[in-house]
Amino acid sequence: MQKIPAHIAIIMDGNGRWAKARGLDRSMGHQQGVVAVREITTACSNLGVKFLTLYTFSTENWNRPANEVAALMSLILTSLEEELFMNNNVRLRIIGDLSRVPEVVRESILGLQQRTSVNTGMTMVIALSYSSRWEMTDAVQRIAAEVAEGKLTPADINEQTITDHLSTNFMPDPDLLIRTGGEVRLSNYLLWQCAYTELYFCQTFWPDFHEADLVKAIEWFNHRERRYGKTSEQVTKA
Repeated sequence: MQKIPAHIAIIMDGNGRWAKARGLDRSMGHQQGVVAVREITTACSNLGVKFLTLYTFSTENWNRPANEVAALMSLILTSLEEELFMNNNVRLRIIGDLSRVPEVVRESILGLQQRTSVNTGMTMVIALSYSSRWEMTDAVQRIAAEVAEGKLTPADINEQTITDHLSTNFMPDPDLLIRTGGEVRLSNYLLWQCAYTELYFCQTFWPDFHEADLVKAIEWFNHRERRYGKTSEQVTKA
């Protein structure tokens, strides 16, 4: 691998179908998905990835059966082990509408975010109760408030203004987005940020996604020509 993506975003899809194929409850698929998170986090940290963003729970996921939502919230509470972050020198950041998250879960993950802020290695970003439409609506509301307060004028608003008001303003846009589970869509995930992201879709269910699969995705990324609107000749000369 000639180059490692600075920022990898992942849509961890297929937990429920993995469990169903084995005659198990969906919650078992989510539990096995946590094992994959630990493996991929460690692998990304060792490879030199700077940011790893995981789509953990979307705003649309609140519409799932109440018992599954409760099980997911409980799993989030118990699975974010401080040892994983400290052993790998990983910082934790949370993005999403945390006002909807149960207080015990919210306090636990924000506490872990604070304790890991001293780490200097990779940043793992958990997208929890997150969606791009929620994020962009929130950004527009805050920009509109600043205009109303006289801090901004409409003429001041540009792409950078919007980027600065997004919850992801502390990190670069993803270089590579991986979606497991066979679906070929972004599902309301980092839509603004993925304007020029390389999109990698695979059939593998998330619980079966291992370090070798990650390496395969990065090798695929290495064969992509990232032109950003330029011609191939311009990129080659640069």
